[in-house]
Amino acid sequence: MTNSPTILVFDSGLGGLTVLREVVGARPDAHYVYVADDAFFPYGHHSEDEIIARVVPLMGELIGRHHPDLVVIACNTASTLVLSHLRAAYSVAFVGTVPAIKPACAQSKTRRVSVLGTKGTVKREYTKALIRDFAQGCEVTLVGSPELASLAEAALGGSPISDEDILAELAPCFVGDASDAGARTDTVVLACTHYPLLLDRMKKLAPWPVDWIDPAPAIARRVSDLLGQRIGGIAQSGAEMIFTSNRAHGLSATLMPFFGGRAVA
Repeated sequence: MTNSPTILVFDSGLGGLTVLREVVGARPDAHYVYVADDAFFPYGHHSEDEIIARVVPLMGELIGRHHPDLVVIACNTASTLVLSHLRAAYSVAFVGTVPAIKPACAQSKTRRVSVLGTKGTVKREYTKALIRDFAQGCEVTLVGSPELASLAEAALGGSPISDEDILAELAPCFVGDASDAGARTDTVVLACTHYPLLLDRMKKLAPWPVDWIDPAPAIARRVSDLLGQRIGGIAQSGAEMIFTSNRAHGLSATLMPFFGGRAVA
């Protein structure tokens, strides 16, 4: 491995930027390639077989072009479906993104946890297995949001998004008596990487305070562990943003904070 490892971060759209931000903070020595599969966005509108057939060969093309030392699948939907296929097909190290049900249930005091994800993620057997294995007696409510990922994507692009639209997606997460803090939802798992893009607004709109569980910091720690000790200093170059639709991103000022202040090609 060279002094500056190359990390490829892959998502269906711009949600994976929330993971990228944490990974860049943990490994500022790396070069970054961010790939948004916007030509197929949103993944929730496609069948499981279609997503597997799309992502596995596409990843082969990306690996051949960019030669990453490590790939982060910064998408719950893709990770729960495709990760095993990718690991079987390619020798590159992969780090996935899966619903953080285990830590959420471990910390919940009221034993009421909600998992907010896409419709595809919450109905997947992978997610249900995580609940069976790690719920630890918690009552886990699965909330499949049809529009929140698209709302987050639009908001990042500068489009106005109403509080009412966000709250409609969020409200089913809040279970129990609002006046009884000991018998209501106290923890919400963000099971889509798009959702932290709206987290500040979600906190303001929530009917009562909860802990929001974002898996991005844990993903960043895992990436750093796999890459090993940092050798070089802060890499100032190598930040690329790629859309599979081949459109120009036109978001340089918006994207730079996610890339640690680097200019984005």
